[in-house]
Amino acid sequence: MARKPNLLLCFDAFGTLFRPKHSVAQQYGDVARQCGLSSRLREEDVQPCLMAAMKAESKRNPNFGRATGLGATKWWTNVIHNTFAPLLAGTGASIPDDLAPRLLHRFATMDGYTLESPDLVSSLRSLKGTPPPAPPRTASVDGAASGQGVQRGPLYDQIVVGIVTNSDDRVPGILSSAGFAVSPLRYGTELGDPAEMTAIVDADGNDLTDWDIDFHCMSYDVGVAKPDLAIFEAADYMLPRVLDARSTAALSHAEAHQAWQKIYVGDEYAKDVVGSLSAGWNSVLLDHEGSGSDTHEGQAIPILQDVGETTTSITDLFKESPVLSVRSIKDLVRCLRGY
Repeated sequence: MARKPNLLLCFDAFGTLFRPKHSVAQQYGDVARQCGLSSRLREEDVQPCLMAAMKAESKRNPNFGRATGLGATKWWTNVIHNTFAPLLAGTGASIPDDLAPRLLHRFATMDGYTLESPDLVSSLRSLKGTPPPAPPRTASVDGAASGQGVQRGPLYDQIVVGIVTNSDDRVPGILSSAGFAVSPLRYGTELGDPAEMTAIVDADGNDLTDWDIDFHCMSYDVGVAKPDLAIFEAADYMLPRVLDARSTAALSHAEAHQAWQKIYVGDEYAKDVVGSLSAGWNSVLLDHEGSGSDTHEGQAIPILQDVGETTTSITDLFKESPVLSVRSIKDLVRCLRGY
C-alpha cells in the first residue's frame, strides 16, 4: 500500500479565521463613549481619522513599529491617540487615560472579533482527530451499492496546521482566547523551555493530544508581508521545528519536507492566492458568498462544493486547478478528512 502523504495546512488569520464583530471605526467609537467621550462621535467621522493615523504611523514606524524598535503596543497606542486627537480638537475634552488600554485589550482578544463560524475550533480540531464512522452504503435503483457520501478514510498521515498572516504579534493571543490550543512555536522566537511544547491544554485547561495551531509566521516577525515569497519560506522553515518537537529524533530539512502537500487558505486573491502559488503551494480561496467571481489565469476558480462530488480527493482537484474556492472552512475540513 502506498504511503499516505502528509499535509502542511496554513491559514490567513484576519478575514479568514476571524473578522471584526463590527467595523473597527464603530468599535473605536463605542469604546470612546464608554470612556466618557461625546455620544456624538460617529463612525463616519472616526473612520477617516483612523485611516490617516495608521498611514502616518506606518510611515514613521513601519511593520507595526517592529522596524524601529517601537513595538506593536506603542504603535497602536499612537494610532489610537492620533485618531481621536483631531476629533476632540476645540471641544475642551481630552483623551481618557483608559481609552488606549481598553482598545488594546479589545483587539488583542476575541472581544473585538467573531470567528469564521461558531464551530470553527471543533472543526479544525477534528482534522487531527479520529474520523467519525462512515455512513452506511445504500443501494441504488439498479441494485448496485451507492458510494455517495461514503467516507474514504483519512487522506493524510501527519497534519501540521500553521498561521501565515500579515499582522502584528496579537494573533496567537486572539486565537487562544477563541479556544484554540496554540503552540508557542513562532517564527523568529526561541522557546525558553522545551517543556512548553509538551504541556498541551485547551483554553479551559483540558489536556489535549496535539496543538490545534502548531506555529505562527506573522509579517511582524518575518519582516515581509504577503504576497512576498519569504513569508511562505518562513512557514517551510517552521515545519522541521514542529516535527522535531513531535519526535525524539531530529530530522533533516529534506526529511522534514518529504511527501508533504502544502495548502494555504485565505480570503484575498492578490495576497493569499498569488503569494502561496508563487511559493509552490496549492491555494484555497475562502468565499462565503460562493459568488465564483474570482478568476485565475482567465478561468473561473472551481468551487470545492460544486466539483467535490465527482472526485476522490482534494489532491485530484488540485491536479485540475492549483486554486480552489470554498464557501466555508468546515466544507474544506470535510474534504481534507476524506468524506
